[in-house]
Amino acid sequence: MTLRATLTLTGAAVALAVVAAAPASAQDETCGGLDRPVVFGGLDYDSAAFHTAVAKTILEAGYGCETEVVPGTTLVLNTGMGRGDVDVLMEVWTANTAQAFLDAEAEGAVERLGATFPDATEGWFVPRYLVEGEGAAAPDLKSVADLAAHADLFADPEEPGKGRFLNCVIGWQCEVVNTKKLTAYGLDEIYNNVRPGAGAALAATVESAVLREDPVLFYHWAPTWLLGKYDFVKLEEPPFDQAVWDEMMEAETPTQATAYPETRVVIGANTEFTAAAPALREFFMAYGTTAAETSAALAYMRNEDATPDEAAAVFLKNHGDIWKSWVSADVAEKVSKSITE
Repeated sequence: MTLRATLTLTGAAVALAVVAAAPASAQDETCGGLDRPVVFGGLDYDSAAFHTAVAKTILEAGYGCETEVVPGTTLVLNTGMGRGDVDVLMEVWTANTAQAFLDAEAEGAVERLGATFPDATEGWFVPRYLVEGEGAAAPDLKSVADLAAHADLFADPEEPGKGRFLNCVIGWQCEVVNTKKLTAYGLDEIYNNVRPGAGAALAATVESAVLREDPVLFYHWAPTWLLGKYDFVKLEEPPFDQAVWDEMMEAETPTQATAYPETRVVIGANTEFTAAAPALREFFMAYGTTAAETSAALAYMRNEDATPDEAAAVFLKNHGDIWKSWVSADVAEKVSKSITE
């Protein structure tokens, strides 16, 4: 934990201790009966920042809440939520859940609420213009099994005779997984395994190819602005099989591979907070979008150089069909009025 994060969380803990000492008579039904600000964990990536902004706006405008956002990393904020320094985290990735969350959940200190998006995905992608439509260069490219026949289409300019696969960022777990998949699919000898140094570099390389309408084969995940802005096709793989996955990850030279599992991303909350504000718990239980809807919001942020708060305002204005199902008619009316003023 960094010194800054430690000081931030310590300050939040002190603030919560002070408001907890307030007399019960000071409580009312504003903010679901909670007599202090709702403290969000400000995870350090865009999709979480967007969803935090959406929820924060609804709580402030619809429930009369005050809110705070404590910035930090996944580990720091999950630890803080278990201690009660943080009330809510808008993204808990269930396929690879932070141990701090699991430990706190086992102790009853935190719980899982609604699904921020239930369909986060990972895989290997190509632009749709390569495989569909008039003049498509590879209309028969449907799955990873077809890649062996198309190495020349994705030729690596630095090593003619081999294709180029843009892997995940070096040092990330997905880079290890994809490297094993290349071996298992028999592609490691005919495709160069290119590992970008950062997520931004991977996205920039793909975007550059798409703008030129060049062939590009790459790993990516959703939701992201890249998949929200451009039209890609995820190549088919054998359906996810846990036993095959485990064997693939244990083997030095695996002979079988399987698709990434689809990941359910949920909202996590401290249970003392949800017990104190059941109306807010009900809201967070009802909250839910899709990976595609989130990617579209991230693409808007990218295209318009918009902040998460600005993207949240646009989402709330344009997608009442989604968010109004999370709240009562009275709350929906208050939020709608606030975003049109």
